[in-house]
Amino acid sequence: MPVEVLPLEKIKDRIGNEIGLTDWFQMDQDRIDNFADCTLDHQWIHVDKEAAAKGPFGKTIAHGYLTVSLLSHFSEDIALVPQGTTMAINYGMNKLRLINPIPFDARIRDRVTLTAVDEKSGGRILVTMTHTVEIEGEEKPACVAEVLGMFFTQ
Repeated sequence: MPVEVLPLEKIKDRIGNEIGLTDWFQMDQDRIDNFADCTLDHQWIHVDKEAAAKGPFGKTIAHGYLTVSLLSHFSEDIALVPQGTTMAINYGMNKLRLINPIPFDARIRDRVTLTAVDEKSGGRILVTMTHTVEIEGEEKPACVAEVLGMFFTQ
């Protein structure tokens, strides 16, 4: 589903509704290793295949914050943008839960629901989206996050 630019009232009409589901995304070991290098988090559960094979998950797993960082990527594919937006920024999160680890080579996708839309002064619009990152074949999601985006309009 592509990014939709809509009048604010049409966006508000969709509060509480799912707005999209991304394609599957492969979590490969190279991505995990690169994230470890970037963050200096080389814990064995993420980067040492031999040690991780003897660990609680039987293989390496993605960093929780790697999962969180992918929300920006998923948001490129699914978003509701108020008409007249000149700029948008990440504004933070209300809630974040890392529920289920993502093993390397698993496929994940993001289910996005519009949670809230709040008009602020100066043409700013605060949009809250709930992201549920699913792991193919797993009942419990990897991550549930309430993500805040601030849109600046004319």
